Amino acid sequence: MNKPRRKATGRLRVLSSKILCKGRVFTIRHDHILEPNGIEATRDIVVHPGSVVVIPVLDDRRIVLIRQFRYAAGKYLWELVAGHKEPGEDPAQGAHRELLEETGYTARRVRKLFEIFPSPGLLGERMDIYLAEGLTRGKSKPEEDEKISWRIVSLAEAERWIRQGKICDAKTIAGLLYYSKFLRRS
Repeated sequence: MNKPRRKATGRLRVLSSKILCKGRVFTIRHDHILEPNGIEATRDIVVHPGSVVVIPVLDDRRIVLIRQFRYAAGKYLWELVAGHKEPGEDPAQGAHRELLEETGYTARRVRKLFEIFPSPGLLGERMDIYLAEGLTRGKSKPEEDEKISWRIVSLAEAERWIRQGKICDAKTIAGLLYYSKFLRRS
């Protein structure tokens, strides 16, 4: 339960913090905080190193999507290429790494388009969304626990899959619709 307001300080103050669980990729933390607006509260958050998401676009403007089983969702999902940031890794290098691992493609160019917070009420993960162009096909190098297939689709087909609910992954919807709205004609 939130406590009454204190004097607003204009900055966040962590009054106490306790790690509840530490996993391979993320940590769950219980924090007692004073928000910038003066509200004293407790928050349970998932601390995550962040992710890179890649929109792989071929020279003919078709897009490479991947399909993999997602345990938390309980089903196979069509997605953009993505993975968590490695410690000390430049996010653009992470985009190149994930693209190669999951599809076998390499890119002459990657550029950051935007960033999103997929669930900021409880998850500290920031996703950096990259456009990858100048693709060359090679051999994928998936991680040991990944079983990934991929498919090349037109943007119109990807948009149709979103409307039909065939694509229901938030980062993929955000990336594809951003690309559709702001970049496909450039």
